[in-house]
Amino acid sequence: MDKIAIISDIHGNMPALDAVLADIHHRHISRILCLGDLVGKGPHSDLAVDRVREVCDVVIQGNWDDFIAKPTEDPTLVWHQTRLGAERMAYLQELPFSCEFWMSGKYVRLFHASPRSVYERIQPWDPVERRLSMFESSALCSESSQANVAGYGDVHNAYLQNLNGRTLFNAGSVGNPLDMTQASYAILEGHYHSRQASALNIQLVRVPYDIELAIQQAMNEEMPDLEPYLLELRTGKYRGKK
Repeated sequence: MDKIAIISDIHGNMPALDAVLADIHHRHISRILCLGDLVGKGPHSDLAVDRVREVCDVVIQGNWDDFIAKPTEDPTLVWHQTRLGAERMAYLQELPFSCEFWMSGKYVRLFHASPRSVYERIQPWDPVERRLSMFESSALCSESSQANVAGYGDVHNAYLQNLNGRTLFNAGSVGNPLDMTQASYAILEGHYHSRQASALNIQLVRVPYDIELAIQQAMNEEMPDLEPYLLELRTGKYRGKK
């Protein structure tokens, strides 16, 4: 059977990304998909973009990846833009919206926030109608079919739910988890690119990492909006922009 690692929401946190990639390597998983938000919040957006480009087979666009290159007078965004440089920001602007494929007889659609927008936020506790809408298609998706399995990032809360015979999951956040203070990613195990029904496993993985090292790196870089970021890493509670 094939294994695919799905990471999301790195947000410039290299100690967390390194820990997750080490765990993926330890499990002998070679195919990695990234669901966006490589940048922002943490101090090393530039390094995160470079590493994700190096190791991931597919990278799709998140909301931070979309707006980071837009003209702004926000000093925090300008700081991140300066670190990224023009070439990396151009790369982020060209990322695809979704990744879609068959696996063990299930049509899988992966996106950052919803099948309609990188900015539409769907939480695990939202009304069931909103969660069921995550299986729908849109003009931004590659295919018009409803998904059997929908996976996303954005909300920094890892979860898995079965709804009306379909499976919805969130890979959580590598670099800015807001449900517990450990990095998160997902593993899909099945027969990749197969339309024949067979076993499909979805696993959510939590990985401890050196939070104090991530905090020290942010302090060393004299990153703006530092205090909310430190509190989020230490507490796993939301303090600012996602």
